[in-house]
Amino acid sequence: MIPAQLARWLAAGDLNLPLPGRGDTARRWRRLAELTELDVVAGRLAEAHCDAAAILADLDGPPVRAGELWGVWAAESRDAVLRAQPVGDGFALHGTKVWCSGAGLCTHALVTARVDDDTRALFAVDLRHHRVRPLPSSWRNAGMAGTDTRSVQFSGVPAIVVGEPGEYLRRPGFWHGAIGVAACWLGGAKAVAAPLYSAATGEEPHTLAHLGAVDAALTAASATLAQAAVEVDADPDDKNNTAELTARRCRAVVETAVEEVLTRTGRALGPAPLSQDATHARHVADLTVYVRQSHAERDLEALGRLAGKR
Repeated sequence: MIPAQLARWLAAGDLNLPLPGRGDTARRWRRLAELTELDVVAGRLAEAHCDAAAILADLDGPPVRAGELWGVWAAESRDAVLRAQPVGDGFALHGTKVWCSGAGLCTHALVTARVDDDTRALFAVDLRHHRVRPLPSSWRNAGMAGTDTRSVQFSGVPAIVVGEPGEYLRRPGFWHGAIGVAACWLGGAKAVAAPLYSAATGEEPHTLAHLGAVDAALTAASATLAQAAVEVDADPDDKNNTAELTARRCRAVVETAVEEVLTRTGRALGPAPLSQDATHARHVADLTVYVRQSHAERDLEALGRLAGKR
């Protein structure tokens, strides 16, 4: 069942965002940040839905229809392999897909599956099919628990291939989508920082110092996303071959801001908000898990290699 917050956003058209690279990318990312600032879990699921819509538009897939909530399930595992077998004019999916956010919430998903041992393709799937079965949850953290992220078993589920094998990863939109995730991290960071802004009304110097550092970090992250939007709209097809570099820079800058916010807000305000303010505690728990979609030093290494070639 679609969560109430997302159902309201869908009904109001709040998730009908401009597609990246079409001239209004800044508004897309700004809106993703705003939604996630309201609710980190719902914002994360909204970002996946909006990313699915962009992917389908890029690859001439089936349109997203009213009342549908889409996920993007592209995680891979050596222990759980999802395979696509040709059946007539289409395909059927067999196996288990791991790390499926919205497993019991989404109506549809874009799912990567193996067409042979070396090749992955992307498929559109109606998750309401009776042979789709979310498996029992192994989630043990309060953070992002509301995303209902678990493994899903497919037992001969009809699927529509979207694009050519590997095209999902090769398109510039893959990196544009990665920046969309960073926009959501920024929104979550603003939600976590809100009590610090409210508390810094007196003359306590340490609180003001923490707020100064947090405000600078959030401003830098916002400016980085705004500049990235200009670059994406100027070169939507990535003819300059900079999409990955731009995305990795954005994610690194925003991740740094998130770490500043989580650390400094906690140091400035102490345990009271974490233990007595349910909304703040939920935002902190959710964002702490969400930002770990970053690959930490591995992402920084990749950024360093790209930056070193400029």
